[in-house]
Amino acid sequence: MTGEDSTRLARALIEFREAEGISERELARRTWLSEATIRTFERGRGDLPTPTVARSFEELLGWPPGSIKTAPSEAMGPEASADSAVDLE
Repeated sequence: MTGEDSTRLARALIEFREAEGISERELARRTWLSEATIRTFERGRGDLPTPTVARSFEELLGWPPGSIKTAPSEAMGPEASADSAVDLE
């Protein structure tokens, strides 16, 4: 994900949460993703999301399918999943 793509997604997620008046926890519940995943993408860390994570965000934000770039399918594995990442900050 380019810096511009990452910033766009981060801004959209934060704006959505603020507009809805919801917490990271509620956003995680609505998308079926972990709070660590939400924090990762809201901070615009630039990692490509897995297709599953990207689709969840696209559905939530009302963006068309494929509008969020994703990690190549061969990189998909437990270590490549942003939802399995542990936020150490």
